[in-house]
Amino acid sequence: MNKGFSRRHFMASAGAMISLPFLPSLLPREARAQDNACNAPKRMLAYYVPCGIHMAEFRPTGDGANWTAKRILEPIADLKDQISILTGLRNDPGESDGAGDHAAGTGAFLTAAHCFKSETVIRNGISVDQVAAQKIGGCTPLRSLQLGIDGGGSTGGCDSGYGCAYVRNISWASESQPLPKVTDPRVAFDLLFAGYDSDASEADAARRRALRKSVLDYAVNEAKSLNDRLGRNDQLRLAEFTSSVRDLELRIDAISGGSLVCEVPAKPGAPIDFVTHVGVMTELMALGLQCDRTRVITFMLGNGGSGRNYDFIGASGGHHSLSHHGGNRDNLEKLTRIGRWEVEQFAALTRRLAEMPDVGDTTVLDNSLLFFSSEISDGDRHNHDDLPVILAGGGGGAVKPGRHIVYRGGAKVANLCVSMLRSVGANVDSFGDDGDGPLAGLAG
Repeated sequence: MNKGFSRRHFMASAGAMISLPFLPSLLPREARAQDNACNAPKRMLAYYVPCGIHMAEFRPTGDGANWTAKRILEPIADLKDQISILTGLRNDPGESDGAGDHAAGTGAFLTAAHCFKSETVIRNGISVDQVAAQKIGGCTPLRSLQLGIDGGGSTGGCDSGYGCAYVRNISWASESQPLPKVTDPRVAFDLLFAGYDSDASEADAARRRALRKSVLDYAVNEAKSLNDRLGRNDQLRLAEFTSSVRDLELRIDAISGGSLVCEVPAKPGAPIDFVTHVGVMTELMALGLQCDRTRVITFMLGNGGSGRNYDFIGASGGHHSLSHHGGNRDNLEKLTRIGRWEVEQFAALTRRLAEMPDVGDTTVLDNSLLFFSSEISDGDRHNHDDLPVILAGGGGGAVKPGRHIVYRGGAKVANLCVSMLRSVGANVDSFGDDGDGPLAGLAG
């Protein structure tokens, strides 16, 4: 290993527009010995699903390590040893002032703060991902990345007097600054791997797409030239990386129509098939973490109170309407199918990260915490207690996965946020409106 061949120098040598996975064997020996925030990657991802979950088919049978998945959790049951199911958590700051629980709950999803009810005056709190980004965001080209499926602006009213900012964003840089999500996979790709200029013309965008192909060629060839200088684990990372990026490029190229914008217009000219859209975003998130482009990601599978029709899985009717099930058996069956499909998408992301080698003998999932939940629990009750929570990964040793942990007595989502922040090295003692310490029981 040449002296002075730093990680920064290596990333630059691979092309300014794309980086390779984190490869410890390319770091100088003295840098590898340092156990600091940048050289020992810790990652955080929040995965939001709208309209709650049918808890009767989510809550496992049994607790501790001896739990059995019901229908909604079956798609992730093969990853049982790498996930934690948390039931009984509450997010009281998500309670609305009168009507508007979807907005208030979505706004509080990652802030654990009570949103000010107004369509014009927006006041929330900083979200857990942005506190994490303050700690580890400087280690990567992107401090954090906000992704989603449904677009829409943050102005105007969206839920019983609450502003749209609360419904369409889960990441908040400050109490008045929501961070809009990227919904176009091509924009997300360019942000991660090729840079993005929001003022570029369509001709510029076309040139950038052509350049992206040449950049990928360059990066893959550069990666191959480094192969002999890598340890066995890093050679495996490199092979996985080159295969995944090529596959993703083909999938993105298959998506046609639309323009390069950070939020999909209200009436997009050529809508992307929903299932394909989610699949491409899933791969982008996995590659973004593996390639160390960012270590902090938020993802919204839908906006708060989404009315999406899931007829492709035999659950016709708007999701929001179905969530007001009234105890109707058909509605509950459809909600079970929707919840199961949502968990399938989260399981696909979890599985990808579990396959990706990381530092030493660990995987990307081992050194990550993935938080899956919704803004409410039951759609009829609009309650913010007994929330459906899946925590995937080990957080670099901060969490002992493989268990169903049942919380009683008002355990708080805000305290889970404290634990998540500590897992990335942010030594906080409080968070949000009511967080007063780490959540008990996660470390085993």
